[in-house]
Amino acid sequence: MIHRRHILSAAALVPLALALPRSARAAEPRVFQGDRGAINGIDPVAYFDGNGPVPGNPDITHDHDGATWVFASAGNREAFAAEPLRFAPAFGGYCAFAASRGYLAPTIPEAWSIHEGRLFLNASLRARRLWTAELPDVIAQGEANWPGILG
Repeated sequence: MIHRRHILSAAALVPLALALPRSARAAEPRVFQGDRGAINGIDPVAYFDGNGPVPGNPDITHDHDGATWVFASAGNREAFAAEPLRFAPAFGGYCAFAASRGYLAPTIPEAWSIHEGRLFLNASLRARRLWTAELPDVIAQGEANWPGILG
């Protein structure tokens, strides 16, 4: 049975938890991961081939930066393994617009852009439009916030 004193005790802990330094709280992973792997199991190299979001094959993977990346072909996996910084999306695959505002948001595969040779993902097509309208300032703002917003 929950007593009033239990509720009051729990309520008293909330300000203490908020007062903890960020390093004492659980940090978010450096790479956005869905149920199917990094960036929702979409092959990051395929974006650069002009194919847009292409689902990866769960049998073709590569571990990088604490995440399992999934690829549509062995060739794409090898390209990524050779140059992960070239193909991995900015801000760990989290929403670029949200990063520019100082917070994390998941992304959808369809809301993508390649700007100056870098892949950027966003939470929605609307977020991508807002992000695109503020280029290049949003990139600089996101980079200033990253990786501190991971927690």
